[in-house]
Amino acid sequence: MAESRGPRGRRERETPPPSPANRTKFARVSASGAPYVDFKENETLRKLTAANGKVLGRRRSGANALEQRMLASAVKRARFMALMPYQTAAQ
Repeated sequence: MAESRGPRGRRERETPPPSPANRTKFARVSASGAPYVDFKENETLRKLTAANGKVLGRRRSGANALEQRMLASAVKRARFMALMPYQTAAQ
């Protein structure tokens, strides 16, 4: 079975990436107008981590570079405070 290739020789995606409207918004805006990610919001952080505990990439989470860095540090803080596991149990 031959692969379908795009105009630049790359494999074409079967499904398009999620649109920005469908992505989860997790960064809040403070009173000063700066975005921040709260490490105490367990459910939000768990949605943005994979099943094995890794932080999802920017394409999957829909974050910009600043929000992705804040997300990574928020997950690290939550893990240190034992709000999130470092890794999940193997199934």
